[in-house]
Amino acid sequence: MYKKGINVDLQAEENLSQNKRYDKSSNLNESRARKVDINELKARAQEIENRESRKNISIFIFFLVILGTIGIYLSI
Repeated sequence: MYKKGINVDLQAEENLSQNKRYDKSSNLNESRARKVDINELKARAQEIENRESRKNISIFIFFLVILGTIGIYLSI
């Protein structure tokens, strides 16, 4: 009985190591198969820059309105 337990443990370890090798090889194939289009990357970068510039412009306009409001209030 003791020998059967050892054989089962060894077989289980072999199966785990084979599964790990299979997982690694499938991950490598998936990452290599996926290609990146430079135009998509440029479009994403442009979109991010546009959002940031709109945000900065809106903050600038907000402060101009506040400054104008304070100036009008103090001149009255």
